[in-house]
Amino acid sequence: MFGALRLPGTILFGSGQRRVVGTAAARIGRRALLCTDARLGAHADFRQILDDLAAAGVATHVYDRTIADLPVEGIADCVAQARDFAPDLVIGVGGGSCIDLAKLAAVLLSHGGEVADYYGEFAVPGPVLPLIAIPTTAGTGSEITPVAVVLDRARASKIGVASPYIIPRMAICDPELTLSCPRPLTACSGADALAHAVEAFTSRPRTVDAQLTETQVFVGKNVLSDHFARLAVSSVFRYLARACADGGDVEAREGMMLASLAAGCAFGTAGTSAAHAIQYPVGNLTHTSHGDGVGALLPYVMQFNRSTCPAAFAELARVVGLDGPGAEDDAALSQRFIDAVADLFAAIGVPPTLAALGLPAGHEEEVASGALKAARLVRNNPRELDLPAMLAITRAAFAGHRAALADA
Repeated sequence: MFGALRLPGTILFGSGQRRVVGTAAARIGRRALLCTDARLGAHADFRQILDDLAAAGVATHVYDRTIADLPVEGIADCVAQARDFAPDLVIGVGGGSCIDLAKLAAVLLSHGGEVADYYGEFAVPGPVLPLIAIPTTAGTGSEITPVAVVLDRARASKIGVASPYIIPRMAICDPELTLSCPRPLTACSGADALAHAVEAFTSRPRTVDAQLTETQVFVGKNVLSDHFARLAVSSVFRYLARACADGGDVEAREGMMLASLAAGCAFGTAGTSAAHAIQYPVGNLTHTSHGDGVGALLPYVMQFNRSTCPAAFAELARVVGLDGPGAEDDAALSQRFIDAVADLFAAIGVPPTLAALGLPAGHEEEVASGALKAARLVRNNPRELDLPAMLAITRAAFAGHRAALADA
């Protein structure tokens, strides 16, 4: 047995927990850079966070120009504006892009250079400004993970910065902050959380030695990440449709934030795989949300991987109660789970194909070859991936022919 987790020093979960931010921040620093977006920056909840920080004696500088997908130019703009303020603490408030901006601003304010200097794993040379992450969506898990993803237009790709140094010192997960999240964002964020959990649970196990966590940020399937992946999957199946149907359902919002948090605990150590790798070029071509992209792709990737890990999919089927009174074998249960994921996504409005997502015809090979560039994700997939395999998944996901992957 082997297990590994890399997590913040403090994780707070529960309605109203955002109100601790002032006293918590004051124990860490006295000058806080806050990274958020324009919509959240004008919200009453954000103003309350600023008031709590002021009451605790923490000076603030707000950068509210975060753009979805986080282009590198936006990170440079944030750092240029914040440098003279000389923050000793960075707080990310918002979805994954806002929190990833906070992570990378902390890196550049601490070590200088450009974002590209830190692409890949373990390129951040040392500790960064302390981070507090406050998510307002239930999906990305960025508040507890060692990775930030940026859009590098010059390379026409999304690229990750992965380092234990960028794990926030504190994550404050308050489900009340998701109550105003619109239905489409609730749906795609939930799809992202489920993709994180499923891909972590089926990620390729590594050969274990005492140096594994020193040489790899993401270490594959293990007994600790599996625990959190199961919790995430069960919570998504129980609460996602409810949260989409009624945004004011507090219990469902709590359940989905718990799912997102648990999925982050899982994939922040185990890693993700093919659905995330393929989404990078798909997102670049369609300018659609990350969650919709991985949601559209996940059933096809699962179908491709099923022959390699039927027992893992069957176990998740049992976790969500898909096993009947009879003693069904893993092959039947694994297919039932894949079908249930596709049905759940269809019910909440996640695009069922890459064509529905907006990918133009004729780009399948470009997407497949682009996905192979995400090496850390490709090597994490449970089934070997090469160009023909990626092309098979991409073509099936474009046309909606999941059955074509059953025996691929």
